[in-house]
Amino acid sequence: MTSTPIAKARAEAGALPILGLLGAILSVQVGAAFAKGLFPVLGAEGTTMLRLLIGALMLAAVLRPWKVLPTRRGLPWLAAYGVTVSVMNLLFYTALERIPLGICVALEFTGPLFVATLGSRRLLDLVWVAFAVAGIVLLSPFADVSRGLDPIGVLLALAAGGCWGLYIIFAQKAGAELGVRTSAYGMAIAALLALPFGFSAAWPYLTDPHVMAGAAVVGLFSSALPFWLEMMALTRMPARVYGTLTSLEPALGALTGLLFLHESLSALQCAGIAAVIAAAFGTAVTARAPVSSPG
Repeated sequence: MTSTPIAKARAEAGALPILGLLGAILSVQVGAAFAKGLFPVLGAEGTTMLRLLIGALMLAAVLRPWKVLPTRRGLPWLAAYGVTVSVMNLLFYTALERIPLGICVALEFTGPLFVATLGSRRLLDLVWVAFAVAGIVLLSPFADVSRGLDPIGVLLALAAGGCWGLYIIFAQKAGAELGVRTSAYGMAIAALLALPFGFSAAWPYLTDPHVMAGAAVVGLFSSALPFWLEMMALTRMPARVYGTLTSLEPALGALTGLLFLHESLSALQCAGIAAVIAAAFGTAVTARAPVSSPG
């Protein structure tokens, strides 16, 4: 889950912005791996709250959102954006408690894929939808019963993907007025909404330096660092290149899960992730507009 609502198109992309975007994508996966390490102590709710709160503080320090205030007309879209960010992160982390990182990312990725092809009448777009559906089927608990994939975790990841799809719509509406500061406002709203769910779990550890250091790492790698890298990359990169590179996100999620969390996947699960990547790649290459990434 990368962080910037709107990708900007440019004519050419050099090596530096491409490396920056790949770094942003990898940073988010590393942040998720660190977050999973906090689940035994904080749970998904406490980890979500601290991640959003620390991310909001970091983005506020960098973007200074108070310099551009939202209008009354834009507030409903901004509120919807913040709610979606909060729910999406909570669903994703709750799913991550139950299923491997690579599978969780791939299932979540189907949300923006369906949004990208929504309303399209092109036969080619139906092909990419078919690839995405095939990926979901291969990643379902019924495809490989020997691995015991948690069905609730799968449903939660798909629900997070649905929130990602809504996020794209709300981010575009709110971002039209506030630009890049939309992320700072949205993260702050999301953090406030997450407080009632995660505060009781996080409260006993707020003075624990080890736990808070881990939470700071999650906030840095999941919010501040990828945001900065994407801002550096997207102003120098064509939208199609952006979409193509972000299609690698499920693969990097699986690799991060293997290296950091020792999560091995079956051949069917790898095939499911590959199908989602093929759908994302095809959608990016043939789409008229880029797919946005969540906060």
